[in-house]
Amino acid sequence: MSDGQLVLTDPKGRNMWTSNTSGLGVTHAAMLDNGNLVLATANSSNNAWESFSFPSDTVLPSQKLGLGSYLLAHITQTDYSSGRFTLAVQTDGNLVLYYIDQITKNNYGDYWASNTVGSGVKLVFDTSGSVYFALENNTVLNVTESGVSAKDYYQRATLDPDGVFRQYIYPKTSMSTRNNAWSLVDSVASDICTALTPYLGSGVCGFNSYCKSNLTRNTCECPKGYSFFDEDLKYKGCKPDFTSQSCDVNESQKYELEEMLNTDWPLSDYEQYDPIDEDQCRSLCLKDCFCAVAIFRQGSCWKKKLPLSNGRVQSGVGKAFIKVSMGNSTSTPPLLTESNGIHKNQQTSIVVLLVLLGSSTFLIIFLVSAILMLLLCSHNKNTQKIRQDASMLEVNLRSFTYKELEEATDKFKEELGRGAFGIVYKGVLNSSSAIQVAVKKLDRMEEEVQKEFENEVMTIGRTHHKNLVRLLGFCNEGLNRLLVYEFMSNGSLTGYLFGGGSKPEWHQRLKIAFGIARGITYLHEECRSQIIHCDIKPHNILLDDSLEAKISDFGLAKLLKTGQTRTNTGIRGTKGYVAPEWFKKVPITAKVDVYSFGVMLLEIICCRKNVELEMGNEEAAILEDWAYDCYRQGRLNALVNDDEEAMSDVRTFERFLKVAIWCIQEDPSLRPPMKKVSQMLEGAAEVPVPPDPYSFTCSIN
Repeated sequence: MSDGQLVLTDPKGRNMWTSNTSGLGVTHAAMLDNGNLVLATANSSNNAWESFSFPSDTVLPSQKLGLGSYLLAHITQTDYSSGRFTLAVQTDGNLVLYYIDQITKNNYGDYWASNTVGSGVKLVFDTSGSVYFALENNTVLNVTESGVSAKDYYQRATLDPDGVFRQYIYPKTSMSTRNNAWSLVDSVASDICTALTPYLGSGVCGFNSYCKSNLTRNTCECPKGYSFFDEDLKYKGCKPDFTSQSCDVNESQKYELEEMLNTDWPLSDYEQYDPIDEDQCRSLCLKDCFCAVAIFRQGSCWKKKLPLSNGRVQSGVGKAFIKVSMGNSTSTPPLLTESNGIHKNQQTSIVVLLVLLGSSTFLIIFLVSAILMLLLCSHNKNTQKIRQDASMLEVNLRSFTYKELEEATDKFKEELGRGAFGIVYKGVLNSSSAIQVAVKKLDRMEEEVQKEFENEVMTIGRTHHKNLVRLLGFCNEGLNRLLVYEFMSNGSLTGYLFGGGSKPEWHQRLKIAFGIARGITYLHEECRSQIIHCDIKPHNILLDDSLEAKISDFGLAKLLKTGQTRTNTGIRGTKGYVAPEWFKKVPITAKVDVYSFGVMLLEIICCRKNVELEMGNEEAAILEDWAYDCYRQGRLNALVNDDEEAMSDVRTFERFLKVAIWCIQEDPSLRPPMKKVSQMLEGAAEVPVPPDPYSFTCSIN
């Protein structure tokens, strides 16, 4: 305590939080028997500050929450960051449980309410063990009740991470007995799996998962064929462990349906059939490439597509048929149909030749040997190409001919951009829907082109994420190496941020930053093999019709083997975004992408390039250095050049700025992993005060 106030400081002694009680005559601090921490004064019966006025997720006996107060659940049982549920004593007199969005902190809707608008006054936890809502007419609405004496039990009421408000007790006697624990006695919204059905959002559990109600704790599960994005944060949902069914050809024979009783995702429907029998329902889902799940109930069939939301186990909702890839499903690529490399007409020619030369046994033997040698060489060459192309077909990509892509691009007429290894052209595939594409034509040294080509196909061809650009196919014909991507109508982030005209809207820039962070997190932590992109920069971030950010250009990417965390490689990337360790000839890790993202995050929130030598302000020329100086000196306005939108949301701006400074730490061990970066950006994890990027202090890994 300093100068009559509680102060929380970082390792360097800088203030992070204060009770703001300086000058109020505070004489001492005390922890009262009821659990209330107070700052008391000598001449007043009122405390200058008390913890009961600033609740987190728990209320204790004798504590009261007035209008405008709220409890906020933790994110998990072991992570005390701000969570997804709140119990609010609204100013209109209503007591409400809300499910809230992690990014904007807006609520998705209530799943329990006292319905006392205009009459509610305060939430009270009285010493007799009852939690009630006091009303204006001197009546009360009971919320929970323990039914035991406060003399014999410690008591608490907590809004748990799963969104249920529960009351617990703990015996005051026999405290040394290890078997004693907090026991549940009452709860509100215990069946939250069915109580919460927001129109938007994933629900209690994440997308593609389902919720199972339990009196003491609700759990989130993945359907068969799916796995959690994060085993420690199961609320983030599940991802399919198989490639989704293609709509280009009928692949229904490669998929099967797993049956689950009493399971439903009620808000993911896109089609309904009625009346219909169970076998018809199954068949219709298998044949439909959009159908991920079918629900059959009382002669009706509902088709559902990804992402699935608000999943729950509930009696009477019928059967769920989950589409998964068949474990023994195989298909022979067209390139493998002539496995011996000897065509029928070739065999016929050999027979005719042998008959004509039947008069000379020696000559026959000689010629047969020569022919077989030629065929063997041809077979080996074809087999090598077959293996190479087949490895690419494993990633379910279409193989184009050079002529097809030449026609699609009108002989490579409209250039979209240039990269390190080639030029990107706009094209239109000849189909009923006239799909617009971007065709990347590689044009450097043969050996380097082949390595770049194979790297990009095998890397991005195995990834599936909304924040990664989608690779549609390739051409590997002769000396021609081309890659076919989905077309991004809004170009690159470089043009969006620095293309001139008015400054892009603040909240749209935040959305872009969120998307890029999620995409890199997927590459680092959610792929089967970890992928280090090695060239994260605005030029390699593309924007679709809705300005959704998608990471592109995986030509320099590095794939790590299972269990591998670092690799030795030559310098990769682009000047200004390259992490310092590249120049130290040490093994690099995924933290090089974190550094590049930090530089780019500064560019996004400040809406200026990392290096601007011509701006006439030497102090501000290098954004990384200037950003930390402005943060340390509290000159945030100068950093954004008086951006009114950013300054009207200064708390978010400062959070993003601190995250960026953590990312650009010179010491890789100080940089947080991308998963932590995403959590901090989204407000799911606290952002500590960052150190000087060029100092070596504590990390937040």
